[in-house]
Amino acid sequence: MAQLTLSGLYFYPVKSLRGVSLERAPVGSRGIQLDRHWMVVDGAGKFITQRQYPRMALISTALTPGALRLSAPAMPDMEVPVAPGEGETASVQVWGDHCLARSAGDAPANWLSRFLGVDCRLFFMPESTERAVDPDYATAHDRVGFADGFPFMLISQASLDDLNGRLDTPLPMQRFRPNLVVTGCEPYAEDSWRRIRVGEITFRVAKPCSRCAIPAIDPETAEKGAEPLRTLSRYRREGNQVYFGQNLLHDGSGELKIGAPVEVLE
Repeated sequence: MAQLTLSGLYFYPVKSLRGVSLERAPVGSRGIQLDRHWMVVDGAGKFITQRQYPRMALISTALTPGALRLSAPAMPDMEVPVAPGEGETASVQVWGDHCLARSAGDAPANWLSRFLGVDCRLFFMPESTERAVDPDYATAHDRVGFADGFPFMLISQASLDDLNGRLDTPLPMQRFRPNLVVTGCEPYAEDSWRRIRVGEITFRVAKPCSRCAIPAIDPETAEKGAEPLRTLSRYRREGNQVYFGQNLLHDGSGELKIGAPVEVLE
């Protein structure tokens, strides 16, 4: 069997904005440090994503010492303190969960509202907030930030290569917003994994990742297309869902780094 290797490592500071490619990443109780610890909400405190506002795909994120930087076309950069200490605290909603979060303030709210064309605000999940993972798939101790449901999502490079072989125009891995990319296995081998080790951290494979419309949004233009969902639906559909990638739960903390060996334990 070929050696499996961690070949891609990504995190997404703000839910549904562009992610960041990493060489190494610290992992804590909620996943990669600061992964989806910020979230954009509407006037009612409910999360918004590229599903409703595709222009979110055009906003880049970066972490600088002590700050989150937001960048978008024809906009000045906006810097937000990594851990806002004085902002308003309010309950915000992500899917069926209501979480206590801290506002990043008026300046980021005005910046995002101007670019997206909708009244919205940016909130941060403080360490004191605990959002549990769905108990149907997790233990009582598993926690997650503002990700849809799980702290990690994995796709093998071979699976993307197989998909791209079926498409007229190949797509980059970033369209699918994984945290972990593994090289060295057969296409869709990850479907059969139950427990893996990446470097020093073990992971439980919770469930396949059902895909929404976000992979069909071009991150360069924010335009929606038919692919890759049209092609995936031909061979990756079960019931009314299309699946691509696997959701993971991690055991313990540590560090992930590109090139780390990946071992299938079960």
